[in-house]
Amino acid sequence: MAKKRKPLNERQKKWIERTVKRNRSYKALLYNRFFLYLILVLLQLAFSFFWVCMFVYNSKWGIIAQAVISVCAVITVLYLINKNDRPSVKLNWILLILVFPVFGVPAYLMYGEGRPTRSMNQKILQAKGDNARQLQELYGEPKLKEPEKRNEAIELYLSKHADYPVYTSGELSYYKSGEEMFPFMLEEMKKAEKYILLEYFIIDHGKMWEEMLKVLLEKASQGVQIRIIYDDFGCMMTLPPNYERYLESLHENIRCMTFNTIVPLFAVRMNNRDHKKILVVDGKVAFTGGINIADEYIAEKRRYGYWKDTGLCVRGEAVRSFVQMFFYMWNAFRDDKEELKDFPVITEKTGEEGIRIQPYDDSPFDKISVGEAVYLDMIHRSVKYVWIFTPYLLLDDSLRQALCQAAARGVDVRIVTPGIPDKKMVYRLTRANYAILMEAGVKIYEYTPGFIHAKSMLCDGESAVVGTINLDYRSLYFHFENAVYFSNCKAVDALKRDCEETFALSKLCSPDYPKRGFFGRLIDSVLRVFETWL
Repeated sequence: MAKKRKPLNERQKKWIERTVKRNRSYKALLYNRFFLYLILVLLQLAFSFFWVCMFVYNSKWGIIAQAVISVCAVITVLYLINKNDRPSVKLNWILLILVFPVFGVPAYLMYGEGRPTRSMNQKILQAKGDNARQLQELYGEPKLKEPEKRNEAIELYLSKHADYPVYTSGELSYYKSGEEMFPFMLEEMKKAEKYILLEYFIIDHGKMWEEMLKVLLEKASQGVQIRIIYDDFGCMMTLPPNYERYLESLHENIRCMTFNTIVPLFAVRMNNRDHKKILVVDGKVAFTGGINIADEYIAEKRRYGYWKDTGLCVRGEAVRSFVQMFFYMWNAFRDDKEELKDFPVITEKTGEEGIRIQPYDDSPFDKISVGEAVYLDMIHRSVKYVWIFTPYLLLDDSLRQALCQAAARGVDVRIVTPGIPDKKMVYRLTRANYAILMEAGVKIYEYTPGFIHAKSMLCDGESAVVGTINLDYRSLYFHFENAVYFSNCKAVDALKRDCEETFALSKLCSPDYPKRGFFGRLIDSVLRVFETWL
């Protein structure tokens, strides 16, 4: 029998309820939690740096220590030169290591690889293997559908390398905003008879979560099984400690897991976050996209102007892939493992004729980025246009070159970024990427009503991707992500209409925008050394 965590006592439960309801004290608690974590990490760094400096420069062993550090720096640089990685990323690290070897070598060991720890990797691989075995027993070996000519390469890649098949039946609905999708999410949750799965990077108290929690409690009392995963770092500023235990205390049919619990230590595993957004109901319907569970996503809160996002509703056989994604995370890190037979998927073949739906995820233990591979394939085979929504534009060499080459051969490449930023430093680096792209003919738009959080790509009006994967290094290489690749359906046309409406609301940037003087360009150059961390 699986181990059961110690439940919250009544006093702890009431304390969490009070901190959530009293917004001022609640926010103070969360900010204190965040700053305590930040201060402890900085103190560790400062102490380590001070100790190393004292040893190197004041000890009689200083010359030997400096020689050892220099040798380590040279070995690390040689390793980087021979590593199969993006040139710009290697160059950033080499520069940092050569200029600040005492800091650069440990920093690379902590952040350079961007992969999970060995134990995390082993747990995930074992859970994926167990899931694959159970799925085969339940539904048989997935049949590889005959790929379409234009989509052949990426469909085969996702089927064979990422282990997510393409489905040729089902329904797909596209939503151009969180407030448009949210009522449908609630409606489907209210219909639940067997189970509801939620996996989100951010859950924040407010109208959206309160309405969802009300439905979850009602359904749990009716015997519906509720499973919830949220990322601890993503919710550091939105949920109090032990909130997962609080949720479990509300009903025996609710179980909750915080992914990669934050500890005030400078640890490698803190680098990898669960950035996925998944809601599954009864194996019949799944929702995904860039939409977290927070009021800004449904226009109930205005933090950075209007918050623009996109989402999808998937019905039919393809929901199986979302169940698979959820439970490989759950079974990897929970003691109480779940059997997939207890969470069946409806397999009737329905939907639009010729539709192709391929949900997939991206994990940092992959040797290459699945998310980037999909984006690159779409850009490389585009003939007419590639239209992109992204909140961040921190491109590596492959993506930058692919976009520039597409524009140079006459493809209409358009990228929409935020008009109002949520992170000032990342926004500055996003704008620093404009010039080289616009010189090649790429059109950059800034969404003037506010912040665009959508992660979407449309290719020639034929195929598209909507999901959680940003165009930045952290999202492509450090985080657990998910998306849906789809074609031959009305959702592609709906995304195209949304793109056209969004262009009309956005500002087309000129080649000399934003203006940067000598010192501005110098600051951008320095920041780019650290862009893989942001």
